[in-house]
Amino acid sequence: MDPGASTRSKTIKTKPTYCCFFCALKEPDTNTRRASLSAFFRDMLNHDDESLVLVLCSIWSMAMTDPTNIELPSLGALECMSRLISKSLSNPSWLKLHQNIYIPYYAAHIIGSYTIRVPSLATVAVESGVVSPLISLMQGRISWVEQRVAVRALGHLASYDSTFPAIAHHGKELIPLAMCTASTCLDTVFNQFVCVKTQKREKYQRNLLTRGLYGAEMEDRKAEEWASQIQCWSLYLLSCFASKDVHSPAVMVENVDFLKELCHMWGGLVNGDSPAGIGLMRLLCRSGIGRKGIAQCRKVIESLCHLARSCDDWQYMGIDCLLLLLDDPKTRPLTLELIVPYLIDLAELHNLGARKNLGESITKILLKDHKSRSFILGCEAEPETALKSLWNNKVERETKEAAMTTKEITKRDALASKKKKEGKERYFKGNVEGAIVAFTEALNICPLGKRKERMVLYSNRAQCYLLLREPDRAISDATRALSLANPVNWHGKSLWRRSQAYEMKGMAKESLMDCLMFATNCFARKEGGSKRRDKLPYYVARMISKQMYAANLFAHTKLENRTRGEDGYDGDDYDDDDDCTNIDQGSL
Repeated sequence: MDPGASTRSKTIKTKPTYCCFFCALKEPDTNTRRASLSAFFRDMLNHDDESLVLVLCSIWSMAMTDPTNIELPSLGALECMSRLISKSLSNPSWLKLHQNIYIPYYAAHIIGSYTIRVPSLATVAVESGVVSPLISLMQGRISWVEQRVAVRALGHLASYDSTFPAIAHHGKELIPLAMCTASTCLDTVFNQFVCVKTQKREKYQRNLLTRGLYGAEMEDRKAEEWASQIQCWSLYLLSCFASKDVHSPAVMVENVDFLKELCHMWGGLVNGDSPAGIGLMRLLCRSGIGRKGIAQCRKVIESLCHLARSCDDWQYMGIDCLLLLLDDPKTRPLTLELIVPYLIDLAELHNLGARKNLGESITKILLKDHKSRSFILGCEAEPETALKSLWNNKVERETKEAAMTTKEITKRDALASKKKKEGKERYFKGNVEGAIVAFTEALNICPLGKRKERMVLYSNRAQCYLLLREPDRAISDATRALSLANPVNWHGKSLWRRSQAYEMKGMAKESLMDCLMFATNCFARKEGGSKRRDKLPYYVARMISKQMYAANLFAHTKLENRTRGEDGYDGDDYDDDDDCTNIDQGSL
């Protein structure tokens, strides 16, 4: 017997060779497993068979399940993914073999999953050369599906201080690319997938979206979700630049068209956990050059004002942006006239999320130069008149009422109640204008401390303005009522009235947000402490359905295609002639 046979047998058995990935994972000996996996990743590009996609799919599943596990990345997994993407881009014919078309998608997704939480893995990824291949995918070199996972991975790499310089090195290319992607991705997904006949859609894209199950309707839903993610992740990448690179805001705000489009990038209901456009907008407002660019765009300011007066989850960000613009001596003169009517409606906010006494902060900034402004001297210009009214209510009236006795306060409260009753009587008799007068008199008398009573008065007056088809005044009064509510934005009648007013103005998203909040309110305790509703009123469900269609992420693209007479989309259209507005004259 050869004395070296046993040694050679052991050598052959433990020699790291290209082997079954799954067999290597099951190897109980740590050193052998690591050696086998390392060899597998090193030789992966030299072998081409149908099992490759299955391996990548498994690695992706492991990365999604446990993104902090450093074993595979430390053995060359990320470098292997980078090389696979490069091979896919340089050799398109290779993608047509077997199921290789799936490889760049899974490879980029693996990179993004392993870099989501651990900075050291992000460093490994950068050192493995992933940045350039990911940028190529983000450029749409293959399709929007790969673009989605590429921009996700780049956003993760840009979020760490240790790896941001590697991303910033490509800033001149990446910033315009991310802006373009955020602006065009919805149109791209709609035109290249959603409006394409089902049988003509790319099979691998359909499989990635729904694993080939559930049909076209589910594919459309997932495509909308993925399109929203492409947009939100592009904006996140831009936010990393805006927060870490002092020169980036100038590049973004000089593109006025992008700023205008940014106002409408809200993530939709399918990606509601992302601040999307308003998150980037607030970062831009924190820099002087960013505030200057935003202050010169009226459409952007109006969008921020509408957000600030909404019940959107990101309402506080809209308020922050407006306060930053007003607090800057250079942008205050450019924006004050436009912002004042909106922020005054929020002057009585107490707390909004973690922000305490927000109304006081708003009042302080609005009135910070009141001693030098002409409105104190009686100027009749609209913003000055509004600020004078704010001064009278929040400063002079508050001071006077603080000096009143309890008996005087009680007397004013009783007189306000009498005026309120008079207003309701006029309202039910059809004298809406007279009701407005009575409710206004009651508001002028009612003590400021009686927040609930004043909330009802504002809400009733909003109903009157609805009947008179004056949506702007209805929105203003409903907003003031919701600012007085406890908790904020939690008064059902005011939400429904403001939703209808937004509907009149064609502001679908704002109407939808109020309607959804109202629907939530319906299932909570009703005003007066009565029991909850068992089901949603039909008129509310119908309004939600209509506004969800109108505020759909693809709504603008559908409208443009219809205007151009392009008939690619085979989905069902909503009946725009159905009027969901339901103004109940007996609901004060």
